[in-house]
Amino acid sequence: MIKSKFKYNTKTIWLIVGVSIIAIFNILYFTKTDHIYLSKETKQCIDCHKKENIHTSQIVEWSKSEHALKGVGCFECHTAMKEDSDAWNHEGIVISKIVSPKDCSKCHIKEFKEFDSSHHAKGGEILGSIDNYIGEVVEGPGASIQGCQSCHGSIIKINKDGSIDPKTWPNIGIGRLNPDGSKGSCSACHSKHNFSMAVARNPRSCAKCHIGPDHPQIEIYEESIHGRIFMSKEKDMNLDNPEWILGKDYTAAPNCVTCHMGGSKNLLKTHDIGNRLSLDLRSVLSKPTDNSDAKRENMKMICRNCHGTEWFNNFYKQLDSTVDLYNNQYAGPATEIMNRLRAKGVLTPQPLDEEIEWIYFELWHHEGRRVRHGAAMMGPDYVQWHGFYELAHNFYFKFLPLAKELGETEYVENLLNEPEHAWIKGYKPENLKLQEAAFEKWQKLKQQQVNRK
Repeated sequence: MIKSKFKYNTKTIWLIVGVSIIAIFNILYFTKTDHIYLSKETKQCIDCHKKENIHTSQIVEWSKSEHALKGVGCFECHTAMKEDSDAWNHEGIVISKIVSPKDCSKCHIKEFKEFDSSHHAKGGEILGSIDNYIGEVVEGPGASIQGCQSCHGSIIKINKDGSIDPKTWPNIGIGRLNPDGSKGSCSACHSKHNFSMAVARNPRSCAKCHIGPDHPQIEIYEESIHGRIFMSKEKDMNLDNPEWILGKDYTAAPNCVTCHMGGSKNLLKTHDIGNRLSLDLRSVLSKPTDNSDAKRENMKMICRNCHGTEWFNNFYKQLDSTVDLYNNQYAGPATEIMNRLRAKGVLTPQPLDEEIEWIYFELWHHEGRRVRHGAAMMGPDYVQWHGFYELAHNFYFKFLPLAKELGETEYVENLLNEPEHAWIKGYKPENLKLQEAAFEKWQKLKQQQVNRK
């Protein structure tokens, strides 16, 4: 019995040793590029760069990628036509430093079409907006080049000698305007040259742009229950899974990609980031987006993987109510006042040269966005203290007094007589009725709990 058991263990040990040798061989083998089918041009690139010790880290990262396993290498991505404005002859091969979404579309046509119609691809349109005016003109070009344009994208300019204008490159802005006419940069999300799915799906990648006083989505997400669960369960998320279907490949928590782009058992994944956004939460006044009902149903299909129908339907009612409050009590009246001042010629045609313009801009662009995004992504602190609190303070004690000084006294006084603004006229006992009623209800519930014990 002992002898038989000893033989069995010996065989097991040899089996483990054999499997280990094979595994080690595969690891060593598959970290090389020799086994991969490479075009002669790509092999030339790799051999030369290795010899000259240039871009060796890029080669290693690429060798671990899905591209490498499928024989897609340097030449396949960087190849160019000699008539292209950004083309140059490098060691006898015509290439471009810029790999654009149009280049990627040779293999990823579905993803290209979805992205090209998305709001992400339109990120470069900020170059004609008040936001970029602040960076480019008010603050100075450097603020725009390494600030605004780093996220939104630059207009790539090719110099007469074929070099790329350093004011426009390097840039991986999501809405970059490329020399070939395409918009965007796939590497904004898919880090080159590994193009890891796990990197693209991690909320920290979105945080490069979706952060700060005017669009703090990452801070809101990390505050939310979704973000807190993700951070504690990240190891269970299988971020590098090829398909990554909610409810099948992971169940722990949703992240940015889950809700806005990811696939579930009843919904296809997409590169159109606005496919599930039913409200415009970034403009001065919020309104439903095009095909808003269909987009809301798309988002609800994601929600129902984890939540009951009553839960997410009621959540949307709360969101709509919060957006209406922002529109009607703050942004609507503020916009009407600005329109009146401009119609009277009180304000100059030049933007942001008067204090009231700055205050108005921050009302909707900073506090107003924080309110709305906080409500949409379940970040209570961004709805309240970073949102409505600062919005109310600046609206009542900065914006309205300036409006009166500039000649809109009658409109402001009439506004402050309306029920939602009347509190500022002075203390009245009825102003606290809602608060007293809520407190009394809480006291009754507390007493009921004591009685149960």
